[in-house]
Amino acid sequence: MKMWRGLLGAGALLVGNMAFAQVRDMPGGPRVNQLNLHEGVTQIARDAMWLHWMMLTICIVIFIGVFGVMFYSIWAHRRSRGHKAATFHEHLGVEVAWTVIPFIIVIAMALPATRTVVAMKDTSSPDLTVKVTGYQWKWGYEYLDGEASGIKFLSTLSTPRAQIENREPKGEFYLMEVDNHMVVPVDKKVRVVLTAGDVIHSWMVPEFGVKQDAIPGFLRDTWFRAEKVGIYRGQCAELCGKDHAFMPIVVEVKSQADYDAWVAEQKKLMAAQADDPNKEWTQAELIARGEKVFASTCVACHQANGKGIPGSFPALDGDPVVLGPKGAQINTVLKGKPGTAMAAFGGQLNDVEIAAAITYTRNAWSNAGKGQDPMVQPKDVAAAR
Repeated sequence: MKMWRGLLGAGALLVGNMAFAQVRDMPGGPRVNQLNLHEGVTQIARDAMWLHWMMLTICIVIFIGVFGVMFYSIWAHRRSRGHKAATFHEHLGVEVAWTVIPFIIVIAMALPATRTVVAMKDTSSPDLTVKVTGYQWKWGYEYLDGEASGIKFLSTLSTPRAQIENREPKGEFYLMEVDNHMVVPVDKKVRVVLTAGDVIHSWMVPEFGVKQDAIPGFLRDTWFRAEKVGIYRGQCAELCGKDHAFMPIVVEVKSQADYDAWVAEQKKLMAAQADDPNKEWTQAELIARGEKVFASTCVACHQANGKGIPGSFPALDGDPVVLGPKGAQINTVLKGKPGTAMAAFGGQLNDVEIAAAITYTRNAWSNAGKGQDPMVQPKDVAAAR
């Protein structure tokens, strides 16, 4: 019995420690038992916080005043004390009071709110412009000007599937970490131009006081000026499909020197990884490259075993399109499939990445050796665009 009590006590302590380790504030993200807005690291975020408290205070004062007078009148002038209701038609003073006082209150609330909203929409004279594109379910970032001009990448959830499927303990940044951070310099006005490649998304970073919808076919913009170096986290704030919860936003604010170093590193990395679409790739090279592309882009829907999700996403293992002529699969990956959750990847992946991913699916699982066209070259994808 003592042994069992000891084991149970140790187990309870371990579970308690695990829970304690997990329940803590997330740096740059939500806090434990947070009920209020984020204090923020931008002037807009602080203005929004001040407006929130100012309007809440006014509403509380009005509530106490109105209901206080009402309850006092009911109590002090009740029939049991001999009071009788007065009979009158109107009172000029009362009419003027309940017209003028609310008008003054509305103006007092509207002026600072209007000033903040106008400031939110003023995207003029930015130091840096970044185009952000929402996809199901990732974000694409492209730097349009400045020293980082030309840098672009996809930012995808990096939480392991094993944690999502409860096969291993949740990490500190569960569902709030990505493989590639958006990086910006501190104390610089960053204009964010937003659009979407499939459905409506929403780019929201509470510490910046920023939330802007990304709508297919439209360009909308917002801005922020982060005043403190650090990592700040947000999420897609628009219900955009099955994996809506799996597309977090991570913005890393660096000092100017560190930002310049990051830009130089990214440009070297892009040059080293530049794909030659005219190169004749071997099947082994395409499969190896395609496995990485599939793991970062396709696995959330079609699963690592290629079985898909019944009722939502079709299986690629044994799929007639995957085993059939390569043209149909190339067209589907490039242009998507209207009426389904299959998005168009022609704007997200280059010809080499698409060719590699298709080649991988045609040689993975039980598909190996069964298809008509086991290999797709980048030139095949380029010809189909």
